[in-house]
Amino acid sequence: MVLGNIHSYESMGTVDGPGIRFVVFLQGCPLRCKFCHNPDTWNIAEKKIQESAEDTLKKIKRYRNFFGKKGGVTVTGGEPLIQGNYVLELFKLCKKEGIHTALDTSGYIFNEQVKEILEYTDLVLLDIKAIDQDIHRDLTGVDINNTLKFFEYLKEIKKSTWIRHVVVPGITDNDELLERTAQYISKADNVEMVEILPYHTLGVFKYKKLGLEYPLAEVEDLGYERKQEIMEIFKKYELPVH
Repeated sequence: MVLGNIHSYESMGTVDGPGIRFVVFLQGCPLRCKFCHNPDTWNIAEKKIQESAEDTLKKIKRYRNFFGKKGGVTVTGGEPLIQGNYVLELFKLCKKEGIHTALDTSGYIFNEQVKEILEYTDLVLLDIKAIDQDIHRDLTGVDINNTLKFFEYLKEIKKSTWIRHVVVPGITDNDELLERTAQYISKADNVEMVEILPYHTLGVFKYKKLGLEYPLAEVEDLGYERKQEIMEIFKKYELPVH
């Protein structure tokens, strides 16, 4: 029996895919994004719940009347693909029940099992942290190579994809970098939406609670007006921006 190490659930999620979602937050992440607002999900061993995919499905089905045909299930993290066996089993069960599945991932883990998971995935929410290799490595602690391979594979199989891009003042808030990002994304006709996510400091309290130093302590939230300007950059490339 495959067991998932789970951080938490959200039964009525509205920001992790279309409609109302049952969101499963999995424990464990190989990235160390400087702007991460969930550092409590990094260590896979520090799960709050451990259960089988079958037991998770039972919880999901209790809320099926709320999300109906427009909503569904989103698995996120941490990085959910670090627990590929569990995600594969859960998505197989969901598809048997006719439940829409969404995968929120950095794309850092890309292998044959991930390709199989994508066969049972209706929508991918792909986080592109930074298009530049050096900036990506400094911001996340890992290379961008697998994320780009993941993106190209999604394009190849024409998998419905939403791109998420966090804009951090002083790091990824750079017109030239944003132009490169928008241009790269625009080459894929499977991208249905680009979500521009302004950097915020709402997760700082978690670092204090965990006794961790917050790496972007001097960085202020991205302003509303600047976000509008950034959205216009992406719209120039005829991208559906949210």
